[in-house]
Amino acid sequence: MNLGDHVGDDVACVAANRSLLAQALNAQPVFMRQVHGSTVVSLSRDGADRPLQADGALSMQPGLACTVLVADCLPILLAHRSLPLVAAVHAGWRGLAGVPDAQGRASGVVEAALAQMAQAAGCSAAELAVDLLAWLGPCIGPQAFEVGAEVRAAFMQADASAARYFVAGAPGKYLADLPALARARLGAVGSIACYGNDGSAHWCTVNNSAFFSHRRSSARPGALPGETGGRMAACIWLV
Repeated sequence: MNLGDHVGDDVACVAANRSLLAQALNAQPVFMRQVHGSTVVSLSRDGADRPLQADGALSMQPGLACTVLVADCLPILLAHRSLPLVAAVHAGWRGLAGVPDAQGRASGVVEAALAQMAQAAGCSAAELAVDLLAWLGPCIGPQAFEVGAEVRAAFMQADASAARYFVAGAPGKYLADLPALARARLGAVGSIACYGNDGSAHWCTVNNSAFFSHRRSSARPGALPGETGGRMAACIWLV
């Protein structure tokens, strides 16, 4: 059930799998060309059949499913409690960390998505947060996500307290808690109700074979150069 069209799989098989997904959703999944950045796009029916280069999407139109492909990065699904407004975010560490703005505040894909949702809702990001629900999907867990010191430094640029989400491992390496880092970014905006991935073992794509995992596939004995396994999808849409 691989849904990724960029991992060397048979094109016809991927198309068939995507068709099955659309049937299951009873909606049109709109895929993105994800680049680990902070661009967020607003979906429309005119461009729904064209891949969009972005790492976040929002929709106010029924039947268009904001869709994130994942296989270790964190999918975040967002929904307003009362307005017809949903969004999906692809949060790898680069997109999540982003680059601090001129005031030194965090400015990554989560902040970009919340800013666009707030604009669509006609309110501030803090006001939006009160009425927002977030669900975090499976991703590489804190038991498996080994990163270099540069990743820790990237998060600490905007928030020194982010250090608590990194545990020292091998020399020069850390184990990072990606779901906790995402929850901290969401919480910094306001009182967003968060559900789903809490960093516990069963949410980990690497250690739970029910999930696709880029890192696990790449490390498998006999894996071919560039082999990355399949991709799952996290979708949210208005009915």
